[in-house]
Amino acid sequence: MTEIVKKSTIEKEENAVETKTAVTNRAMVRPAKKRRNQLPLAFVVLLGVIFMAYYLAGKSAGLAISWLFGICFGVVLQKSRFCFTAAFRDPILTGSTSLTKAVIIAVAVATVGFGAVQYAAVSKGGAIAGSISPVGWHVAIGAVMFGIGMVIAGGCASGTLMRVGEGFVMQWLTLVFFVAGTVLGVRHWGFWERLFFDGASRVHLPSVLGWPLAITLQLAVLGILYIVADKWGNRNKG
Repeated sequence: MTEIVKKSTIEKEENAVETKTAVTNRAMVRPAKKRRNQLPLAFVVLLGVIFMAYYLAGKSAGLAISWLFGICFGVVLQKSRFCFTAAFRDPILTGSTSLTKAVIIAVAVATVGFGAVQYAAVSKGGAIAGSISPVGWHVAIGAVMFGIGMVIAGGCASGTLMRVGEGFVMQWLTLVFFVAGTVLGVRHWGFWERLFFDGASRVHLPSVLGWPLAITLQLAVLGILYIVADKWGNRNKG
């Protein structure tokens, strides 16, 4: 009797193992879900972009150009996954510095571009182009607050806009508060300007050091940061 019970127990265990194995095998050989063809949707979106550009061109050529530039810029952001949050966050969390180096290169290109625009204006006897604001403790406080916010939200302004287009609900919420904060900031701008900017000294490096030295110094600092970021990324890869 004991042997019959043992035999029955063994058979049950073997059947259970076989059933589990069969289920696992079926799960392993289950065909991958077929991806939906998004070409029709892409075609509709392209027609919408062209129609909007045509509509805006009827009002102003500048609006149409801005619209097309914004679309192209958004595609570049989405394909490159460019995000200032990731540029500062990834070296600490994952050790990757690819976006960090991309931001450094972008700042270097902007340095040359804005430097050329400002120099052209000054050389013709005009005022220095652009808004030159004073640097002080308010910048440090604002940077820390914005840094905490963008890490919690999972993206900076560019990253948020990119992910809104991808359908991330969290970024829709972030965008709402981005807009609300911007509206409040503009509404009370006079107060903040009187508090921090009035009477504060503004330093424009090219005016102090001269254009060649100021541009060279900034590019040199950016070059050093790029080398450090590259070594940091390679060290973590190894």
